[in-house]
Amino acid sequence: MRADGPNDPSPGQRLAAWSVHLLTASGAVLGVLALWEVGRGDYAQASIWMLTAMAIDAVDGTLARRARVSEVVPGIDGRRLDDIVDFLNFAIVPVVFLLAGGFIHWSVAALPALASSYGFAQVDAKTEDDFFLGFPSYWNVLAIYLWLFDIDPVKSSAWVVGLSILVFVPLKYIYPSKLRRFRAPMVVGGTLWVWVLAFVIWFPEPAARWRVAEASLVYPAAYIGLSAWLGEWWKARAT
Repeated sequence: MRADGPNDPSPGQRLAAWSVHLLTASGAVLGVLALWEVGRGDYAQASIWMLTAMAIDAVDGTLARRARVSEVVPGIDGRRLDDIVDFLNFAIVPVVFLLAGGFIHWSVAALPALASSYGFAQVDAKTEDDFFLGFPSYWNVLAIYLWLFDIDPVKSSAWVVGLSILVFVPLKYIYPSKLRRFRAPMVVGGTLWVWVLAFVIWFPEPAARWRVAEASLVYPAAYIGLSAWLGEWWKARAT
């Protein structure tokens, strides 16, 4: 048996790297559970699984960089794994959620799936300066809010059409965990936002009384506002 060289990763480093890959891959299991709950008509539990998958996606990249997974486990492409899991959880699961629940008209259901297929396949889907290019397929966020606010299918379908178009518009959207400015407040705010939405789902009556769902929109609004500012949406992108 070959002895480890001086620069070979230690067993602890290998365990850490594989643990991060397992964390990322667990998002696919959460996607399956969310689809299962959709099939059972339990949109509240499906939303919880979607939120949990979002929470994992928010931290696994940072953990992967700290564990140096690309160096320690070079045979596994962490970015490809992340994209596969994200496509399931950010595109397929929420589209099925919206369609099965009757929240959108069936005629527009193909749009987010097709647009996200293009979005994920773009070579410059993530820019060199750490932005997403085009609407980053946050269909899970849209799905949860359309369900929470009980938006009628016509208006919900309009949202789907509009955001599907924005996938193809080369505007920059921030990547919170890779922000060079405002990283800490956006990460902390995102964590708080997930817990606030979980509260709304778990305790709908007090949340409705206190209008917690409406208050939670502050974070998505901040995300859009910061994207517009740091991504300089007012400047025409050179083609």
